[in-house]
Amino acid sequence: MLRRLLPSARVALQVSKPVVIATRCNTYSVYEPDYLESLKPKFPQYESLNVQIKGYDYPLLESYQRFLHGVAEYLDLDVSDCYALPPQQTQVQRLRPNSTVIESEYKLTTYERSLLLNNVDAPVYPQFLRIAQAALPEGVHLTVSEHTDEHDERRYVPDKDLLDLKAELERMGGATPNKKK
Repeated sequence: MLRRLLPSARVALQVSKPVVIATRCNTYSVYEPDYLESLKPKFPQYESLNVQIKGYDYPLLESYQRFLHGVAEYLDLDVSDCYALPPQQTQVQRLRPNSTVIESEYKLTTYERSLLLNNVDAPVYPQFLRIAQAALPEGVHLTVSEHTDEHDERRYVPDKDLLDLKAELERMGGATPNKKK
């Protein structure tokens, strides 16, 4: 049956006028130019990621941050900022067994570093994370999260003198507005 239709279809195609079917492979809006679509990224992106590393050993933490920065640059990630957070001091007391007598006392300092990555492609992020986890030294904690305003607030150390002056001003009755006569 197909052989019978094929010769007749050939004759019909030769006799009839050629039909041009125009298809547009890109579906753009009538009101937007075509080049705007080409500027969009090919893959979904993480807008900004905050890579935090914490540890007790300062030189080891600095070395690991330098390593992560190098890996990020190798993977063509946009490292917009690297910064250190103020160290946190913790006092640990060791007690004698079955008593409240202090046997020894330790002061531990926890150091923290952060890398801020912008516009990270979704396929590249797991590669960066696997490399970071594979090279993670002992005693160092790695946390990756979306960047928030809270991360920026933790970055700055408050001015103790300024806070003391504000507290003293409030104790004296607060600021009085100037009266014009």
